[in-house]
Amino acid sequence: MRTHPNSELHQCGKMFGVLVYGDGSYIAAFSAKLDGSYFHEGFVPPVYEIQVPPVGKDKKESQRLQQLLFANYHFINKDGEDKSLLEIFADEKPILSPEEWFDKSRTSNHSGISLPPSGAGECCAPKLLQYAFSHGLEPIAMAEFWVGAPSRSEVRKEGVFYAPCSGKCVPILRHMLRGIKIDSESQEKRTKELLKDTEIIYDDRYLMVLNKPSGVLSTPGKGEVLSMEEYIRTTYGLPYCQSVHRLDQDTSGLLVLAKNPDVYKELQSYFQRRDILKRYEAVISCNHEIPAEGTISLPLLPNPFDRPRQMVDLIHGKPSFTRYSVREKRNNGTYLIDFYPLTGRTHQIRVHAAHPDGLNAPIVGDRLYGTAGERLMLHAAEINFVHPVSQERMHFCIPSMF
Repeated sequence: MRTHPNSELHQCGKMFGVLVYGDGSYIAAFSAKLDGSYFHEGFVPPVYEIQVPPVGKDKKESQRLQQLLFANYHFINKDGEDKSLLEIFADEKPILSPEEWFDKSRTSNHSGISLPPSGAGECCAPKLLQYAFSHGLEPIAMAEFWVGAPSRSEVRKEGVFYAPCSGKCVPILRHMLRGIKIDSESQEKRTKELLKDTEIIYDDRYLMVLNKPSGVLSTPGKGEVLSMEEYIRTTYGLPYCQSVHRLDQDTSGLLVLAKNPDVYKELQSYFQRRDILKRYEAVISCNHEIPAEGTISLPLLPNPFDRPRQMVDLIHGKPSFTRYSVREKRNNGTYLIDFYPLTGRTHQIRVHAAHPDGLNAPIVGDRLYGTAGERLMLHAAEINFVHPVSQERMHFCIPSMF
């Protein structure tokens, strides 16, 4: 950055990547174009040099040209198996941009053609693997990191490592990494061990309140790993067990489960009316002064190209408000913060903490919006509501011990 004062990176940052192979040598890549070019010395070339369609084409013709482009965009894996982008994304669910999603005039399918998302194949990881496999290099490790100005919509900061995006990259990498052994801990085994340590705080005929460990899903996901709902249902022989609210997989703390549909609906209405009060404790990484208290207002929207990450979108995002207060400033560059979410958007506290227009201080251990660590230092510490049947005031408090 210092040696390239005129680079676009000062205005708009970019993802860079490194792949280590063989005896420890490496190759490097950047996403899409850098300063107007796909080619720079010291970086691998693009998989396919995109030719921009001529302007003035109608939508049908543009889609035909885009389909032709994707058909010529091919990726190989270690066994030499070759697939085009159209083949790779043939069975994937179509991804819509925020503009398309909120365009009420659109039909569910304009052309009958399901195309890969724009920019698929231009990210670092596919470019690095394509070069490696094409030149007989054996990958050992790979990482992607952000360089340049921070991304305000996607919450990306210089020097922070990020996983490949789920929408554009993961389907391609699923093909390219087939047959390669990837070192990873058995999530299923780890989850079962965590579930055994679940602490039941309150239990009656109608509802249950428990202390969810970090690393456990609240509700069933796409995989086969047990969620908290499923574990409680099978362990206690309950015919019905539904989370009234959700905690992120990486977040620990108080979780309320309903034992019948009527109780679930009543408790849900409490949340909709904001009659349930919640307090979270978090440790944020911060090298600047922040006000002792305040309210963060940043509208949020699911990132269509990188689920489950959320993004700030001033046009399409849903209103999101979080009140906070500083409990302790520590000497190690962190703060202990109390967060009070006034709305219940996915990843709301995490994005409001990390975003430059929020606290500009990611929660310690946040693998999505900050730097991965042993765990996400976010804990649902306190909850206050009226019992839907007895009408008693229920108040539970489990400190995080952060």
